[in-house]
Amino acid sequence: MATLHLRGGRIVDPASGRDEIGDLWITAGQIRHSRPAAEPDDVFDVRGCIVAPGFIDCRATFGEPGYEEDETISSGSAAAVAGGFTSIAAMPETDPVVDTRAAAEFVSRQAERAGLCRVYPLGAVTKSAKGQELAEIGQLIDGGAVAFTDGKRPVANAEVLRRALQYTGMQDRAILQHSQVPELVAGGVMHEGFYSTLLGLRGMPAAAEEIAVRCNIALAEATGGRIHLMGISTRNSVDEIRQAQARGVRVTADATPYHLLLTDQCLEGFDPNYKIDPPLRTADHAAALIEGLKDGTIGIISADHRPIAAEKKLRELDQAPFGICGLETLLPLCIEALILPGRLSWPELLAKLTTGPAELLGVPGGTLMEGGPGDVTVIDPDAPWTIDAARFRSLSRNTPFHGRSVRGQVRLTIVGGRVCHQPE
Repeated sequence: MATLHLRGGRIVDPASGRDEIGDLWITAGQIRHSRPAAEPDDVFDVRGCIVAPGFIDCRATFGEPGYEEDETISSGSAAAVAGGFTSIAAMPETDPVVDTRAAAEFVSRQAERAGLCRVYPLGAVTKSAKGQELAEIGQLIDGGAVAFTDGKRPVANAEVLRRALQYTGMQDRAILQHSQVPELVAGGVMHEGFYSTLLGLRGMPAAAEEIAVRCNIALAEATGGRIHLMGISTRNSVDEIRQAQARGVRVTADATPYHLLLTDQCLEGFDPNYKIDPPLRTADHAAALIEGLKDGTIGIISADHRPIAAEKKLRELDQAPFGICGLETLLPLCIEALILPGRLSWPELLAKLTTGPAELLGVPGGTLMEGGPGDVTVIDPDAPWTIDAARFRSLSRNTPFHGRSVRGQVRLTIVGGRVCHQPE
């Protein structure tokens, strides 16, 4: 295994509080702070760049098995390393659903064959993700599942969720919950408000999320289980989570950069690439999310990567599926939404891409401490470029950001001491 020397970069490690100009070595797949005895095999001059722990996404959708036209584990892994991600937790929304040990092991094996980033399976909470009967939690853990979720199908049955929290709590595993009351969003296309009325489209009210958030928090508080609320999008949701955390409830949350940068007004053009779940909301909700990120209420940023083949996505707005292909664009969008306006510092942003998801999932990485895994992302924070969906490593192109001029680019993605991405 090669010895790598990263020379002269700004080393930012939120886990240890390190933020300084210096050198970093990776040898035998591990981080080293001092020069090893042997000469390095490769030296990278990274002056002017940020050397960070490899990014971790706590929830990305890879279509394999069943939806390989959208994404395979191999293509999703390529998209991940292009975006600076060294570890991904793969959602169980495949066909068949990842609700057995064999299904979880299949994900891990396919990731090993791809040989790019680390891919950890998320197991379904319920059998076939139908929300009625608990999956074999213990067997899924034995198969490598690091946490549990029914994906975009919320576990809406409170008794089933209560029992799931009790069981996963004994295993110290988190449940990742999509917080929605299904009956309130059925047939919805976008945020319920001025623009849904103007456009004549069925809305998805903020209350649908907020009611579910309160229920999820109450059950976590009652059971002592760990619950993570995915893709929080409303002001009241942030307030509820902040208050619950102050009471000691084991609740965490993530947000996406899309809900920080975009609003429901974007749907005026009926472009299905703006159709996501939870929906884009109004500017006051976006401002509340930013405050939640600033004060630590929201500890994780996720790309919510949901690749969708063009023949499925480019349909009438009410027929098109929800989702954005996001791994390859997350970094510059976070820079635009949070770094350039001065809302977060680099250590604060990187914590939400590294230590936050690592702690949630209980996986290695998320740090540049001595002896840690050699998972490193090198960022040129000022590099200008234009997002070109045609050049995505993902099989899908569903993004509203095609043609957008941005700043900040991944220069190197290193996984286990091996360079897995280096743009030309």
